[in-house]
Amino acid sequence: MFKYSAMVAAVLVVGGVAMAAELQSGLPKGEFVPAFTVSDITGPSKGKDLCYRCQYGNRPVVSIFAREMTPEVAQLAKAIDGQVEKNKDARMAAFLVLLSDSPDKAKPVLEETAAKSMIKNVPLTTFENAKGPGAYKISDKADVTVMMWLDSEVAVSKGFEKGKLDKAAIDQLVADTKTILE
Repeated sequence: MFKYSAMVAAVLVVGGVAMAAELQSGLPKGEFVPAFTVSDITGPSKGKDLCYRCQYGNRPVVSIFAREMTPEVAQLAKAIDGQVEKNKDARMAAFLVLLSDSPDKAKPVLEETAAKSMIKNVPLTTFENAKGPGAYKISDKADVTVMMWLDSEVAVSKGFEKGKLDKAAIDQLVADTKTILE
């Protein structure tokens, strides 16, 4: 016999379609986006520590936080790179943050990823702490967290457990960029 609470926690039934419960990671929709510092590995401020959140100000921004640079994370960065290029008139911006307790080891991986995937509009950066910036509420269960904001207010916040960032999820995230461009 199923226990009701366990069943609800495992699966949500919406409109007759079973869907896995979404992982809560990142700042909730409507929250203010605080500043934090990253080390720029491939962007216009390569080799410097800076706050891209501060630099981008009230522009429409996509931020990707990843614990590991997987092929799927590279595909997401490339897809968002295309959106930034396409939406230059809207001043759209993005950056990727690799969360690591050993950011120096990540540098060659990020440089190789940017070159191989031809990522030009999304700076690949590191943050020295695998947990991420504390104020950003990144779940320990999230391998990837994507937040999008406009006017320093979160519009989209999605977390993905290891192996859950697939083509359908990437396509949905690209579609979600419209929420910060309208």
